[in-house]
Parts: sequence; C-alpha cells; structure tokens
Amino acid sequence: MTTFGIVRHGETDWNAQRRIQGRTDIPLNETGRAQAAATGAALHAAQSEHGNWDAIVSSPLSRAHETAQIIAATLGLAGPELVPALAERAHGEIEGLSFAERSERFPDGSEVPGLETRDEVLDRTLPSLEELAARYPGGRVLIVSHGGVISTLMHHSSGGEIDGPGRMIQNGSVQEFRWGLSGLSLRSV
Repeated sequence: MTTFGIVRHGETDWNAQRRIQGRTDIPLNETGRAQAAATGAALHAAQSEHGNWDAIVSSPLSRAHETAQIIAATLGLAGPELVPALAERAHGEIEGLSFAERSERFPDGSEVPGLETRDEVLDRTLPSLEELAARYPGGRVLIVSHGGVISTLMHHSSGGEIDGPGRMIQNGSVQEFRWGLSGLSLRSV
C-alpha cells in the first residue's frame, strides 16, 4: 500500500481575494511561501513517527510547484517532478471571478462554459496516482496540488460521504490517502 500526503499549495493573492483560480497560473504570495515553509517543517517533524517521504511530485502550475520546491528543500528531497494531470480543475469562464460574481453570472444549476466536471478531474488524476503507486509500492509520496483536485479525491475516496465539492481545503494543509488493491482511500481528514 502506498501512502500519499496530498498538500494544497500555499496562498496566492487570488486566494486572499477569494477569486476562482482554476488553471490561471497565479504565483504564491508571501503568506503562501510562509505556509509552504510551515507545512514542510510540520512534515519534517512528523517523519520520526511516520517515516521519511520517498518523493515529491507537483502540479505544473507555479503556485503548486513553488510550494513543492519549498517543502522538498525542507525535507532534503530532490526537486519535485511535475505531473500535468495534477493541475487544478479548469473553471472556464468563472476563472478570475469572486464567488459572489460567479453566483451572479452563473446561478446554481447554470452551465459554465469551459468548466471541467468532477468526473473529468477523476479521469485524469486517478491514473496518475495509480502510476505513482506502482513506482513507489509501499512508499510514501508527497503530492502538491489544488483545492479542487483534493476535494474531488476526498469525495470520491469516501464514497460520497465527505462533501468534497463543497469543502474548503486550507492552503498548506495535508490530506493523507492510501493506494491499495481497491484503489484510493482517504486515511484521515
């Protein structure tokens, strides 16, 4: 069984403004860099109890990649491998909007042009996780990704018990998953 520690990238200016980022490549701000450093320190401190991390991979978006670089340096890991399938959910025409603007332009139930479905997110992320599990059988892999991806994986792996799509994933937080014979399972919340 492979353990995945899936980290949400540190804060960006758009996160602070509560704007929908999606695939728009917004960099970390200073708070985000501090969050990444704190996450790295917490992961380093926990290694004595849980074991060392074998590798770190990241979404190619700069906010995730820089978070992964900061964490990798703290843990003494090689620079993160970029995995395109771990990029944030595409939000189409709502990218850049605040949540209030999104609700005004596209009320609940309205179709948003260019919005990637949750099933499409799973169709691209699950095979990448399976491939990582095959490369690191029984290992521990850190993954730096995005709130939309993480909430989708939480909803999927809990059998819908955790309201992933409506759940706010905190910047710098770590969710632990396992990949085994039955696929992905959420270890802790």
